[in-house]
Amino acid sequence: QVRLVESGGGLVQAGGSLRLSCAASGRTSSSRVMAWFRQAPGQEREFVARISWTLGVTYYADSAKGRFTISRDNAKNTVYLQMNGLKPEDTAVYYCASAADIQATTMTWKYDDWGQGTQVSVSS
Repeated sequence: QVRLVESGGGLVQAGGSLRLSCAASGRTSSSRVMAWFRQAPGQEREFVARISWTLGVTYYADSAKGRFTISRDNAKNTVYLQMNGLKPEDTAVYYCASAADIQATTMTWKYDDWGQGTQVSVSS
């Protein structure tokens, strides 16, 4: 099992920035892909971005392209999500997830382990 702990959420005004972190521990050798998802109240959990540990290949949801950047620090077993130009519709709980399947992209069921989430709130 890979344990994931998110941090960095908070309240920010529209147009502002936040940087989320996700620290992985435990059986990190089984993790091939890391991703960020988000879930707003009353809505399904949705994909935001993913990155592979080895080559750093990234993939973004359309809503994140041009505003969010996912990155990783292999030495620290940590993944980041830099969010710029935040909008009120970005308000959600943001979750970090780990997958053993290198082909994991947008589907929640492809991910094996999840963090507890961190709240991001964007005021207008």
